Amino acid sequence: MKKYIIRGNKTLSGNVRISGAKNSALKLMAASILANSKVTLQNVPDIEDVNTMAEVLKTLNAKVVFKPQKNRLEIDPSSINSFEAPYELVRKMRASVLVAGPLLSKFGRVKIAIPGGCNIGARQIDLHLKGFENLGAENYVEHGYINCAVKSDKAKVINSGSKLKGSIINLDFPSRGATENLMMAACMAEGKTVINNAARETETVDLANFLISMGAQIDRAGTDCIEINGVKTLKGTEYRIMPDSIEAGTFIIAASLCGSKVVIENAIWKNIEIFCLKLKEVGIDIESRGDNTIVVRRLANTLNTVYISTLPYPGFPTDLQPIIAVLLSVIPGISIITENVFENRFMYVDELNRMGANIKIDGHHAVIKGVKNLSGAPVKAFDLRAGAAMVLAGLAADGITEVSDIHHIQRGYENFESKLAGLGADISLVT
Repeated sequence: MKKYIIRGNKTLSGNVRISGAKNSALKLMAASILANSKVTLQNVPDIEDVNTMAEVLKTLNAKVVFKPQKNRLEIDPSSINSFEAPYELVRKMRASVLVAGPLLSKFGRVKIAIPGGCNIGARQIDLHLKGFENLGAENYVEHGYINCAVKSDKAKVINSGSKLKGSIINLDFPSRGATENLMMAACMAEGKTVINNAARETETVDLANFLISMGAQIDRAGTDCIEINGVKTLKGTEYRIMPDSIEAGTFIIAASLCGSKVVIENAIWKNIEIFCLKLKEVGIDIESRGDNTIVVRRLANTLNTVYISTLPYPGFPTDLQPIIAVLLSVIPGISIITENVFENRFMYVDELNRMGANIKIDGHHAVIKGVKNLSGAPVKAFDLRAGAAMVLAGLAADGITEVSDIHHIQRGYENFESKLAGLGADISLVT
């Protein structure tokens, strides 16, 4: 079993470059299903989730060529002749459910296993299915699979020509996954679709821009009301994926914990502005340099406790909640984190407490009483971001930390250990 061995208390300095966004790459890969010719994606991170999504597309008989050394991915969807995504692959990664919208739009039907991924909350797909119904599909769940079909197409064959119908969709919650799945489904629906209470995440805007480059007609992406006018066909395109904001936030916290001066390249301040401003409130010296560089310095003076409440974008991102908790755990005084997005996001707390942190959970609140220092210990990565948090804790701790179950981390971070080592961390990957 692979694990990280970390010897803590090393000073980090230098430059690190952020990879392409995992949460953008996966949905752009799914959206490529809609094209009638080859799609080329640049700045694709070489991570496990990308490889899993590539396998999902291959099971649909798409032609996929990934060149990880160039971070380049080519997808030719013209040979797709299947509408079923199997359990063996979909169980590994929740983002697999995003092939449902494109398949339903293109073929009039889809069968997809109920998705897996990180165990950080229920994350029901009811909003996706309700939206598909608004667009004219019928759906049901049977034997662990979601079955959807355009109503007039239930007894017909693939490529029968039946289309979804544009509609007004009112989301009960601004779910990013539901917004994106429905936006993709609506791109080739007949007529106009309006998604109200839509997610506003920058990755959602990246998806919209990608679809527009294919010929889609999408307006107001990035607002809570997205408008899509359906078109008959979408063409192939070449597109560069945005930088990964959560990876940028992870390295910002690493620098805040252990850095003298760390320059984080290919990081866009406005995409994580509330996170950066919260660190300024803490007392970290953090600044934007140009359009895509963030510089972080750890100041010698005492840092400040803060209150954090996670919310959908543009609020404080839930994915960075475990990451910043590591920093707060070594700041004297009491900080409070309120988690409003995923009910199981605090699974990392017991592991962090084993390293000497003093964190108590009260419902969806974490009360953090800062300690002088953390100490190395064997810990587990229970999910992707919790795993990254354990690595950061190991960097700041006295002694040796062993982080196991790192397959979660490798799902979302490209060359994580080598990037940290390049800044001066003492971290090694062992099997």
